Amino acid sequence: MISALQLLCWICLAYSSSSICVRLATNVRAGEPGAICCPLLSSKQSNYSVTWYINGSDIPITTDNYSRIHQRGDRLWFSPAMIEDSGFYECRIQNSTRDRKELRVFKNDDGLCFNRNYVYPQRIHLHNTGKLKCPDLQNFESERTPLQWSKACTPGLPEDGRFSHFEDFLAIKNATEKDKGVYICHLTHTYLGRQLNVSRAISLTLFAPPKRIPLDIIYPNNNSVEVELGSSIAVTCNASSGIWDEPYVSWNLEDNSTRDLKATLTQSLDKSPNGELQLVREKFNISVVKPKHYQKYFCTVWSIRTAPRVVYIMLKPPARNFQGYLIGGLVSPLLVILAALLIYKFFKVDIVLWYRESCQVLLGKGVSDGKLYDAYVLYPKNSANCAYSSDIFVLKALPEVLEKQCGYKLFICGRDDLPGQAVVSVADETLKQCRRVILVLVPDSSCFSTQRLTSEHEIAVYSALIRDGVKVILIELDKIKDYDNMPESLKYLKQKHGVLRWEEGLSEKSQRASTKFWKNVRYQMPVSRRPPSSEFHLLPVLFNSSWIPEGS
Repeated sequence: MISALQLLCWICLAYSSSSICVRLATNVRAGEPGAICCPLLSSKQSNYSVTWYINGSDIPITTDNYSRIHQRGDRLWFSPAMIEDSGFYECRIQNSTRDRKELRVFKNDDGLCFNRNYVYPQRIHLHNTGKLKCPDLQNFESERTPLQWSKACTPGLPEDGRFSHFEDFLAIKNATEKDKGVYICHLTHTYLGRQLNVSRAISLTLFAPPKRIPLDIIYPNNNSVEVELGSSIAVTCNASSGIWDEPYVSWNLEDNSTRDLKATLTQSLDKSPNGELQLVREKFNISVVKPKHYQKYFCTVWSIRTAPRVVYIMLKPPARNFQGYLIGGLVSPLLVILAALLIYKFFKVDIVLWYRESCQVLLGKGVSDGKLYDAYVLYPKNSANCAYSSDIFVLKALPEVLEKQCGYKLFICGRDDLPGQAVVSVADETLKQCRRVILVLVPDSSCFSTQRLTSEHEIAVYSALIRDGVKVILIELDKIKDYDNMPESLKYLKQKHGVLRWEEGLSEKSQRASTKFWKNVRYQMPVSRRPPSSEFHLLPVLFNSSWIPEGS
């Protein structure tokens, strides 16, 4: 890709041949002579007097030709230029009009005889004869030696007979890829007895000549287009060809006329980015489609080298579309099913509870399973080391909501067993008559051993996992952060059934069966076969699931 600096070099080269001075910077290699011109002057204004100044100074630059920096005619000369000369210089015409010109003095790259950033780009065709012109020599047309050429920094050129020297250019026959690279043209300029070297670096690239691409019609291709009555449409005929060809495009109706089209016909010609292809298109517009427009339209494409080719496009009314109805008929049930699944996912508990309440009469008449209790409640008994009390929740909250409001029958050890009965025997016999096991957990490990279960817990777990398959409802009275010390059986039950957490306290609101916590408990409970108590009262005791000191 040609850099911006190289592009500027091209512009300078173009203007250098026409005696017009532009405001672009002048680039001079250190140690070589160079001159800058005044942008205010042109070939038609050469009779004006010009004075040069260092930018920002009011002292004119000397006109002594023996000075290294001096004004000669209307140009400012550097014989030779030094790195420190880089900068802006000001030219004035009759001390009224002024302008600036920049000089850039550069060094060669290390190990090279040129600077990669200051080369003149030139191109020639691959496998053709081309010429390299030594640019920007208009200031050295007299008193100079013939041009000498070299490739890169190697003296001379390949001796294969393909390179020919001329006065101001180098001809290359049958150029190949190996010929690309940097060429140096140099001469010796003599002024006032001093000989100064002048050189230019040229970056040569080669490109293949444009291919002869045959004429081709891109669109239409004898196809039809459905158009609604009353709508508008723009139809374009696109054709392509090589840049050596000159294609033509025209639209016609079936009778070879252009009526109704002529007023809207527009044509354009574009070239492709690679410069090898050109696209020609002609378009017509129909602002309001009427029945008469349903016909064939013919596009004819031809060129000087190609015989005419004709293609057509037919406008026709759209066919009835049953696809939308078919898709709608298939998608609608899927959307209904998806909506039902989403509703069930987010409102499953409410739906199940509503169904139980609505069909309680029918569900209550089902075949009895012979069990006496809906749930067996297990909880850690208060001990001297237990800093957490579960009695209020178990003996007051559970009966208040599940028994009185929901009609469940619970067996709570310590409330429903008889004094003097063996705990193991009572637990074993009662669990066989229960449909659920409610296991209350507290975060205080001092209330019961987390490494082993009590005999009552072991029987309940055995009944749930092995013997009776009773479903277990786990309730935390506060968040238990670590289950690592819990028995494996409790870990398994938690993983299988999940856990509910009581965090609401025993306020009036928390004692209502319609709260989220109690809905989840009721969802895991079996269907209630008894109506709720007709009268119930809310406990006035306030309770929450935070730590409670012993004896509270």
